[in-house]
Amino acid sequence: MRPAPQAGDVAVAPQPRPSVSSPPLAPDAPAKSAPRAPQKAPAASAPAPRPAMRERSEAYYDTKSQVFSALIDTIDLSQLAKLDPDSAREEIRDIVNDIIAIKNFAMSIAEQEELLEDICNDVLGYGPLEPLLARDDIADIMVNGSKQVYIEVNGKVEQTNIRFRDNQQLLNICQRIVSQVGRRVDESSPICDARLPDGSRVNVIAPPLSIDGTALTIRKFKKDKLTLDQLVKFGAISPPGAEILKIIGRVRCNVVISGGTGSGKTTLLNCLTNYIDRDERVITCEDSAELQLQQPHVVRLETRPPNLEGEGEVTMRDLVKNCLRMRPERIIVGEVRGPEVFDLLQAMNTGHDGSMGTIHSNSPRECLNRMESMIAMGGYSLPPKTVREIITGSIDVIIQAARLRDGSRRITHITEVIGMEGDVVITQDLVVYNIKGEDSSGRLVGEHVSTGIGRPHFWERARYYNEEQRLANALEAMEKRAE
Repeated sequence: MRPAPQAGDVAVAPQPRPSVSSPPLAPDAPAKSAPRAPQKAPAASAPAPRPAMRERSEAYYDTKSQVFSALIDTIDLSQLAKLDPDSAREEIRDIVNDIIAIKNFAMSIAEQEELLEDICNDVLGYGPLEPLLARDDIADIMVNGSKQVYIEVNGKVEQTNIRFRDNQQLLNICQRIVSQVGRRVDESSPICDARLPDGSRVNVIAPPLSIDGTALTIRKFKKDKLTLDQLVKFGAISPPGAEILKIIGRVRCNVVISGGTGSGKTTLLNCLTNYIDRDERVITCEDSAELQLQQPHVVRLETRPPNLEGEGEVTMRDLVKNCLRMRPERIIVGEVRGPEVFDLLQAMNTGHDGSMGTIHSNSPRECLNRMESMIAMGGYSLPPKTVREIITGSIDVIIQAARLRDGSRRITHITEVIGMEGDVVITQDLVVYNIKGEDSSGRLVGEHVSTGIGRPHFWERARYYNEEQRLANALEAMEKRAE
């Protein structure tokens, strides 16, 4: 059930329906004789995706604003929350139908149905965002104030005709979203990370920091969780490359997934966790819980921001430190952004093989440099060589993900961290993605190729898990394909 909305957009419970002479609803119009719009069945699930949304006129928004105001004046905001979502939706539809009839608005049946759905979404859901959240082909929703809403579809950003009534409605919906997970967004705390019930990631930045109105960004997760086999169909990795990734997950290599914003790091991490044995105890640490692990024995931890007095903050470092005392077999850190990388490396280096994390960087080599910088940010006064030795002793594999200029997402490197030669960290690429050009429609054409390494550094680990033959076959298949 949706959380109780905020003032002005709040979920409310209806009183008995107003009579014709009720003051808020123009008493001069006869309610009984007015035609009533056909009723729709209660919406048990999200509205069906709309491939193309009709452009709405200013008159539509003006009518909607009048009907919404009359609705808020008519019903009791303290009672609607006591009803289940379907009953509340049906009650609101009945009252809105009455308001439309009494105020004698000239609307077609299609427009009336659209208005009913919009107002139900405003009161009980996420308002104008609902049709976008219902679509599974959208990767990102970007709201730049109340008048501009952009979406990303198939890797390309496009503007929609969705708009909010005003900036206050947009802020109310943002507050509704973040309050579900115990967060808040207002002038005193204008930046907030949160999540939707389906795990989609939400970022809100409100005025005065956002000058042109509240900026809301939603990174949507597909309802059907992706697997490595599906990534192969999309071309993100070749079949032999996917086999190598499955083996890496199975034999408990310590993995860091590196990539830029929107490159698919979290999706890839979710896919890799499918190959964790189901009897292992997995503990996840995240700023905003979004990982969707399939194992039965998972403990999910989430950071907490400070309260109004600036107290009670729980950082990622606190979570990683604490989970070491919870008997984990694998530790998965949703995103490493700061000094907590040192605690993750320590965990990887002290018996928690198979731990994983993601990090923002543009190449495997840059990923190593960023880890070194983040450890320095934590105030550790360790010699650079010691830091590099900790990194090389902890990380086995770096998987680089990238979003290419045509909008496609590809795994561009599977790279092993070998060790040190003097002060230099030595790495070797097992798989790389070579771009060959582009086709007539502007899509980039490339292929995943083996670098010719027949026996990776984690070969002995694969043998320990009885996976060396499978690994050899995958590497051989990739070499043959390249030839």
